Amino acid sequence: MIALTGAGMSAESGVPTFRGLDGLWRNYNPQELATPEAFAANPTLVWEWYDWRRGLIAQAQPNAGHFALAQLEEKGPFVTVVTQNVDGLHQRGGSSHVIELHGSIWKLRCMGCQRLHSDLRAHLRTLPPLCEECGQMLRPGVVWFGENLPPMAWEASVEAVSSTDVLLVIGTSGQVYPAAQLVPIAKEAGAKVILVNLEEIELGGAADIVIQGASGEILPKLVQ
Repeated sequence: MIALTGAGMSAESGVPTFRGLDGLWRNYNPQELATPEAFAANPTLVWEWYDWRRGLIAQAQPNAGHFALAQLEEKGPFVTVVTQNVDGLHQRGGSSHVIELHGSIWKLRCMGCQRLHSDLRAHLRTLPPLCEECGQMLRPGVVWFGENLPPMAWEASVEAVSSTDVLLVIGTSGQVYPAAQLVPIAKEAGAKVILVNLEEIELGGAADIVIQGASGEILPKLVQ
């Protein structure tokens, strides 16, 4: 079983959805800051915004849906979570097999040597932070608008959905590409697609079962 999760699941934990991130921040549209161009133009500003986002996420806690997926993993069959979220709530909720399609807000990546860093406290004493290995600037370890997904994460996700019998699609609009392509890939490989979402959405007829409701309410029932 594979679970493909999106922003709606994190929103139930109090993490604002990206497109509705409390409107403007310092008169900036968040979608304008999450780009390579914005970082090149003003890296300190982008880092300040990401520090603010991390502060919001740090106050959030995994919800019953996160814990339910971890329970499914414990019960078997083997469960992998493929998430578009960058907040780490799945890991905090107990899931150990998590593929982060869009990276992690808790990691940093060097613009020079491409090394990933996870010790935020050591690196964020000054903004923008610098890589201790090569001295180049560090950037947030997330995928920005206009960037490709990490090849290893994408390949692992395609392999996972291509070999599963059930794909749970939870809290995602199905409009973010290329992640949305994983649904037809799973369908073509013979998987049953179960959609769990608070709002009614279209998956191009790919869903075999549609359950409308909050993941924190629906997923614990599925575990039972």
